[in-house]
Amino acid sequence: MCRCRKCEKLLIPDEIAMTKKLINRGTTIYYCIDCLAEAFDVKKEDIEAKIQYFKEIGCTLFIQ
Repeated sequence: MCRCRKCEKLLIPDEIAMTKKLINRGTTIYYCIDCLAEAFDVKKEDIEAKIQYFKEIGCTLFIQ
C-alpha cells in the first residue's frame, strides 16, 4: 500500500489517481485528498467532486 508523502495516511486508489492527474502521471510520490486540497488551496469537497467527474468521463487513471 502507498502512503501520503506528507501525513503518512494509507491511500486509496482514487487518491493515487488524483495525485497523478494533478501533479504528474509518472510520479511515485502520492498525497491524500486532504493534503492535495491543502497544496492546491481548495476544499476537500472540490477534490472529491473532480474525482467523481474524472470517473464519469472515463479517465483511465480512475478505472479499477
